[in-house]
Amino acid sequence: MAALAVVDTPSGKDAIAEGLLGLLKPAVQQLDLHVHSVRESQVELREHIDNLATELCRINEHQKVVLDLDPYVKKLLNARRRVVLVNNILQNAQERLRRLNHNVAKETARRKTMLETSGAFTPRSPSKP
Repeated sequence: MAALAVVDTPSGKDAIAEGLLGLLKPAVQQLDLHVHSVRESQVELREHIDNLATELCRINEHQKVVLDLDPYVKKLLNARRRVVLVNNILQNAQERLRRLNHNVAKETARRKTMLETSGAFTPRSPSKP
């Protein structure tokens, strides 16, 4: 019953919210880093696909023996299109994560300020228990 009383008080709710924000912020930041690295890989893959398609077209033009490389070039271009689509989706997701991270930081700062001004929160040094 004592734990329920702590949660019902405004400072108890703030403590829970602060704890949730503290848990979410590192996860959002880590996810943002992973999305960023995947986007970089996608851009690199798109460049390699473009180079390979260009090289296949060049080889096809200079071949004395007729090789029909057009289906392979079309497959590469289709793969490139899918890579671009995935990259756009990742870019939108990263932007949402960036906004979420910004909102979490803003809400954390607001709650910390609110707690400090109410006198319910006194910052402690990490070395002191």
